[in-house]
Amino acid sequence: MARVRYGARSEAEIAASRSASSKLPDIWSTGVVAVWESDPDAVAAVLPPPLKPTGRPLVRANISKVDLPGYPLGAGSVAVAAEHGGVQGWYPLVMPMTHERALIGGREVFGEPKKLGEVTVERDGLVVKAALARHGIAFVEVRGAVSESLPLPEPSQKTDFYFKFLPGVDGSGFDAEPVLVHCLRNEKVRKLERITGDIVLRESMYDPIADLPVRSLVEITIGEKTTDQKGKVVERVSAEALLPYIHQRYDDPQQIHDGPPEGSA
Repeated sequence: MARVRYGARSEAEIAASRSASSKLPDIWSTGVVAVWESDPDAVAAVLPPPLKPTGRPLVRANISKVDLPGYPLGAGSVAVAAEHGGVQGWYPLVMPMTHERALIGGREVFGEPKKLGEVTVERDGLVVKAALARHGIAFVEVRGAVSESLPLPEPSQKTDFYFKFLPGVDGSGFDAEPVLVHCLRNEKVRKLERITGDIVLRESMYDPIADLPVRSLVEITIGEKTTDQKGKVVERVSAEALLPYIHQRYDDPQQIHDGPPEGSA
């Protein structure tokens, strides 16, 4: 009988797949990073417990393109500064990706709030324009011109915070206790330049980043970097406390609050 591809894979095949994943070469991306200081009450309002605000109400937009052979990828995120258990990091609210493959591991393994979207990074000489868009709305746009080269930072480790959960089958709550994940990212930079420009936030009912206004621009840079990441579950969190925030993960909150239609099999 010909191999049935949906059939079970052997232990050797599973081991080979894991080994191949662990030996991936460095993947370099070109990306724009914009950081601004926003309204402290707005930043605090988007943080589910046990995350807490830091000393500064910072928001960060990452907008990158990755030239994978035969598989160019756009990847982005908008995150707010947060703290947990003495660890300072970032809590991403939305992470647009241009391909489904980039969604799967992040959402299912780490709990990342990834969604399909449009990610553009364009450079013409010194002029740079980058944007994150979904549903035809460029809800974050960064534009400006390269003004100077910057010294390369030392390799560093950064932390992102994610909540991993499964909405309940019956349409209410969760199927299991949600968990808080610390995702540790090791970052190396090989090129970094400053951009003089501005940040435009456009109204979107699906991605309301405009609720985190630019009160003071901290910096805009463009650079080339590579990162790897490892995650760890640090604690189980209160389902009751997290439930009011899980609409952040979905375009339509009814997806998680509605039960099955009456009379459905």
